[in-house]
Amino acid sequence: MDFWNNVWNIIWIFFWSFAFIAYLFALFAIIGDLFRDHKLSGWWKAVWIIFLVFVPFLTALIYLIARGAGMAQRSQKEAREVQAATDTYIQQVAGSSSPADEIAKAKALLDAGTITQAEFDHLKARALAHPAA
Repeated sequence: MDFWNNVWNIIWIFFWSFAFIAYLFALFAIIGDLFRDHKLSGWWKAVWIIFLVFVPFLTALIYLIARGAGMAQRSQKEAREVQAATDTYIQQVAGSSSPADEIAKAKALLDAGTITQAEFDHLKARALAHPAA
């Protein structure tokens, strides 16, 4: 009987550990959403935080029921903004210009005396060999 008692104790420990970690994820998501919401005044944010401290489980449940739809919309909006910023950054870094732009830049460097004719020819050949996608 002692063996099965220990097994059930281990199962309960895993269950409550999972429940606690899931609660922490929900709590951090709620706090993040509170600070992401620009329509909610600072006083209401403070009230939600105070209730999250003193009545945590009930407040988290009420918040998810009452403000869950807005929480999902704000999360999607932030994800779209982050994706747009990432796409813009990648386009800037990748230098997605046409071969004509690359040749014009190389010609400007040649005219300025920064590069030699051989280097210009090399850059021109490389630009023509790798057209922009």
